[in-house]
Amino acid sequence: MRYPIITQCPVCDNSLHAVKLECGHCGTKIENNFELSVLAKLSPEQLQFAITFLVNRGNIKEVEKELGISYPTVRGKLNDIITALGYETRKKPEVDEKKVISMLENGEISADEAVKLLKHD
Repeated sequence: MRYPIITQCPVCDNSLHAVKLECGHCGTKIENNFELSVLAKLSPEQLQFAITFLVNRGNIKEVEKELGISYPTVRGKLNDIITALGYETRKKPEVDEKKVISMLENGEISADEAVKLLKHD
């Protein structure tokens, strides 16, 4: 019987690593410190979501339909996966609306530029 590989120690919650590989056909055994794929850091649920996202070619609307979840939920799950993989999620920069309006009133920026800044483009 095969079991999925676990990547976190059930005792201390630190990362596990593989030290032995064995060929199921000829029985050859190789021992060393093997690095697991970065995708092995994902929980089974996160991995299934990532597969669904990829199968739908990154189309969030299709993922929403297939899983019956909302756009914010899809984005949240994607952010969770990005964090689990060790990356930071990108956040839109905060815009000081009063400063943008002041710049517009003082003629420092055009109306189009003000709209873009307020829309976070």
